[in-house]
This record gives sequence, structure tokens and C-alpha cells, in this order.
Amino acid sequence: MQTDSNGTSNVIDLSHHLSSEARNRVANPVKDILRVISECSVTDLVSMANGDPHHSLYPFRQVMYEVPSVQGPFDPVTSWRNGSGPAQTIHSYKDQECALSIRNAFPYGRAAGLQQCREALASFTNLMFAPPNHHVLLTLGNSDGITKIFRLLGEKGDYFLTDEFSFPSMTNCPLAYGIKWVGIKMDSGGIIPEELEKVLVKWDEVKLGRRPHVLYIIPVGQNPTGSTLSVDRRKKIYAIAQQWDLIIMEDDPYYFLQYDIPQKDSTPADPDEFIRDFKSPLIPTFLSMDVDGRVLRIDTFSKVLAPGMRLGWITSNELFHQKLADYTDSSTMPPHAFGQMFVTEMLSEHGWKVEGYCLWLQSLRLDYQRRRDFLLEVFRREVETTGYASVNCPEGGMFVWIEVFFEKHPRHITEPYHGGSPVAARTNTELLLKELFEKLMNIHGVVFMPSSTFAIPEDSLWVEDDRHLPLRDRCRFLRATFGGTEEIIEKGMIRLAKGLQEFFQD
Repeated sequence: MQTDSNGTSNVIDLSHHLSSEARNRVANPVKDILRVISECSVTDLVSMANGDPHHSLYPFRQVMYEVPSVQGPFDPVTSWRNGSGPAQTIHSYKDQECALSIRNAFPYGRAAGLQQCREALASFTNLMFAPPNHHVLLTLGNSDGITKIFRLLGEKGDYFLTDEFSFPSMTNCPLAYGIKWVGIKMDSGGIIPEELEKVLVKWDEVKLGRRPHVLYIIPVGQNPTGSTLSVDRRKKIYAIAQQWDLIIMEDDPYYFLQYDIPQKDSTPADPDEFIRDFKSPLIPTFLSMDVDGRVLRIDTFSKVLAPGMRLGWITSNELFHQKLADYTDSSTMPPHAFGQMFVTEMLSEHGWKVEGYCLWLQSLRLDYQRRRDFLLEVFRREVETTGYASVNCPEGGMFVWIEVFFEKHPRHITEPYHGGSPVAARTNTELLLKELFEKLMNIHGVVFMPSSTFAIPEDSLWVEDDRHLPLRDRCRFLRATFGGTEEIIEKGMIRLAKGLQEFFQD
């Protein structure tokens, strides 16, 4: 979509981005009949077409969820965690009034999800991001949504773009489909727009096949580096996407975990004012910038409620939405009804409502920020004083990126570059990182994720600069989470400091 002088959106045809699998997939005929039935205007329609048990045979009449009250404490996460705060009960009923009844939640459904849940999440998405002409489809969490998008857009032999350090559980998925990755160089601010453009400009379609048309990124609290893209970088990346016809996969599970945001001393009494105050300092999303329909945004409750909920949603243009729905109708089917009921009731007048959910998110953000600050304090006291490592201060997410100064190790080796592959390792940094990881785990009893786990393999076909520093020689980092308790964090940092001292004295 493009915006004309009147501020309205004009549809852009993005169908050329669809994979042959997506083009060839047809709608599930049973689900298509269910759609026709759901749109029928007959008020006393008798259905003998369904194949699911009648709701009178469901072995439950109500489901109760005991959750923190968001009416009283300004910091409900702390009071809930300490057991000092009040609770409230959210109900789902079969025969009594509620936002999404059991009798309506548990029949077989269509791919996009139950209407009440989908409408609640669409309303929340519109309130937070105001995307033009986008549609919501429910998923079994981000992993489910992302893998479906890979198949929606990818062909065998394609190259997709991502950060040079990226989350392997996701980047590993499309490899089996014959899709490969190009890692874009990063710095402390995340992916570098100029490096992204450089890859696209220099791409040789004769040697490598078609130019990459998909960019997968985690823009807030990037996993593993903890970096957050600035507004300026986001605008540059979106402009590059428009120029080079890229689809942006915005995987944003940590969006509401943004830190160092000024807090008001009290919560406004007016709910609308509180919601405005909550969302206004948050960094704009790619979805909120999207006038073309080229952003697929993937959201989840995994990091802000519980990972095992396995419930999330994709916001996309109508074409991609329908193709994803067709895929879901013939594969996983929509997410489980228990999660959809809970979310619908939570956001409804019977539960927290949107302002209560925002208060929970604000409180959760403060809790993670305190954990981050505690880790940084202990790191400065215990680890930094060794002189062997430093750490970044992430603006969001739940990870810090610890840089280890391997060049100080007595067994560190550097070989000068005399030609050959510009991506071949010239140091033994990778070997030292592996050795450090094993010693920290087996001798000192503490585990971090080594950066080599996240590194996207480089290829000399698109790296031609002799001055290039190979990624294998830049694998000098450890990823650490601050999601644990203060006791775990302090114990981990103390063990890291001791392990580094012994390792570098070897």
C-alpha cells in the first residue's frame, strides 16, 4: 500500500513474493464451507454439517484463572511475585455471560482463530501500532508463525537476510527447504542499514540467484546481542525495503520490555490517558511505518505472560493473511481454545481490560529493568575488574552481550592476511571461545551461550573486501540472561569472574 495526498492507502501488488508452495496451495474445502456457514444470515439455521461433539458433552462448565489484581498496586508484578498483592479471578463459562463462552470456544474453528480473540488482539494491535489495512491471524507462538512465513515466501535456492548474529532456532528452520542466509553486519545499535544496502547493491544474480527479498529481524532487545534499532535506523531500513522490494519479518517478542523510560509517580485515573502515557515513549515499530503492506509483524505472549501458552499472532496485509490462513487450515489448525479464552477474557470488561494489561506490561518492564541493572552492577564489581571482559547495557529484551578480550590470552594466535578467502578465520578466537565455554560449565558450574551458536556463516561470494574482519574472528561474545533471580545472577557473575581469571592465566 502507498499513501496518496489525501492520506489514504493504495494497494501494492506483492504477490510475486509468494513461494510456489503458497501459490499452489488451495483452501481447505471443509473450512471453506464453515466460512460460508458462518456468514449465513438465516437466524434459525440447523447445522447437520459439522463433525465435532455437541457442547453438552464437554466435561467442563467453567474455567477459572487466578491472576494478579491490577486495580490496586502500582507495581503488580512485584506484589504478585512476593505474594503480597491481591488476586482476582477471571472466569470462562459455558452457560453464563462472559467474553468468549466455552460452547463457542471449543468447536472446530477456522485458521485465523476464534473471532472474539482475534478481534480483541486486532483492537490491541490497532491501538498500539495503528497499522493501515492489516489483518490478524493467531499462531501457536512466534516460532509457529515465523516458520509458516518462511514457507509463505521462500523458494529452494533463495537467500534471506538477517543479523549476522541471529537466533538459531529460527534461522535453522528454512535450511531444510533449501533457503540460505546472508548475515548483515551489526554494531552496538543492531543491524547497519548501509551494510544491508551494500549487500543488495553488490548482489550478483548470475552467481547467486535472485536477490534476497526477505529480511528477518528482532528489532527490540535483539536475540542474542540485546541491541535495539533506533528510529533513524528503522526509517532507513524501511526505505531500503521499499527501494529493493524487501519483505520485512518483524519478530518482536521483547517490544514491551523497553527500559530507561521515564515513569510517572502515579497512575492516571483516566484509562485512555494511562494507555496513551504507556505507549507514547515506546519506539515506533516497522508495522506502524508500513504503508506498502510489506511488513509481517509477529507478536507473542511468551515473554510477557508465559512461554507455555503457545499463543501469538501475525499482523499482515490481506493477501499474506489469506495465504497463511490457507496453510494453517491444512496443517496445525488454530491455537488451543484455553489460551484464546484466557486472552479474550483478560482483555475484556470481565478481566484486566486493555489498561490493566498495559499496567502489567509496565510493571513487568520495571521488574526486568531492575534485574538488568543488578546484573550490570555485579558485573562491574566482579567481572570488569579482571580486565578480561566488558558488557553492553541493553535498551530492551532480556539478554546482555559480554565481550571477552581473547587477544589477551597467552595462547591467542593472529595470522596476517595473505590473500585467499576473506571469510577464513585468521585467529583462534573460535577455539578459545569453545574452550572457555566448556571450562565455565564443567569446572565453574555456570553456563552462557557462546556467540558462535548465533553466527550466520559467511560466504566469500558476497564478502569481497580484503579489509573485512571475518565473523569467525569476531565470535568473542557470551550471551547472558538477566531473567533469573538476583541470587542466580550474582552467583553466575562471581563464577564467570573466577573462570575468566583462571582461563587467562593458563
